[in-house]
Amino acid sequence: MKIALIQQHCTKDKRKNLERALKAAQKAALEGAKIIAFAELAFEPFYPQHPNPADRLALAEAIPGPTTERFIQLAKELGVVFVLNLYERDGDKAFDTSPVIDADGTLLGTTRMLHITDYEGFYEQDYYDPGDHDAPVYQTEFGKIGVAICYDRHYPEYMRRLALQGAEIVFVPQAGAIGEWPEGLYQAELRVAAFQNGYFTALCNRVGKEDVLEFAGESFVCDPFGQVIAQAAKGRDEILYCDIDLDRIKESPAKKWFFRDRRAELYGEWF
Repeated sequence: MKIALIQQHCTKDKRKNLERALKAAQKAALEGAKIIAFAELAFEPFYPQHPNPADRLALAEAIPGPTTERFIQLAKELGVVFVLNLYERDGDKAFDTSPVIDADGTLLGTTRMLHITDYEGFYEQDYYDPGDHDAPVYQTEFGKIGVAICYDRHYPEYMRRLALQGAEIVFVPQAGAIGEWPEGLYQAELRVAAFQNGYFTALCNRVGKEDVLEFAGESFVCDPFGQVIAQAAKGRDEILYCDIDLDRIKESPAKKWFFRDRRAELYGEWF
């Protein structure tokens, strides 16, 4: 099965960003991709670069809403699964949210980022409420999908939670800037998560220079043995394709040994 990660730059024109993304999705589907994922806030500027927004809710949109409806229609037309990431408004709250749309156009649900950070260039506590949807795993036509939105990937307990619920692929919509962390750490972290939990990890990063930050790109995919099996370029728009074999999961060390030898009675209610 082929998956596609669409890393693209964003301008302040959300409409044009969205149209570019829809065209890229159509191209990916024509190339045979069955699951297509996007980066964090993929169709709009990365708002948390700036602290103290005048009206954060005015920047967000409902789910379902105009953006998800466009992708619901496209999923029906193309027969593909979409993993999106939007700035969601829900009443008087706002979330960093990933809707997951099945190949028949069904909106299966939403993952909301649970852990909210705050430091220079990433003033996310000014924008996002902490997520309240746990760590869902979605049964799609092409496999069981989990989502770890950007900062959530730093929490091993969250990554394990997805494995315990049967995730076969964990998609990571990210806004990772150049120089944010030591070289190679993004990959190291998700290689270990894939190895320890026995699933594929697929990180889709933003790319391009914005007001404060320059996003790195370099999206990548890891297999359940902890190896990087595909990587996109640094600093430019790209669709990263990767062929994955879900049957390899059962042969991974995690599925053969690590989960067999767990002592769940020691770990608490999530585990």
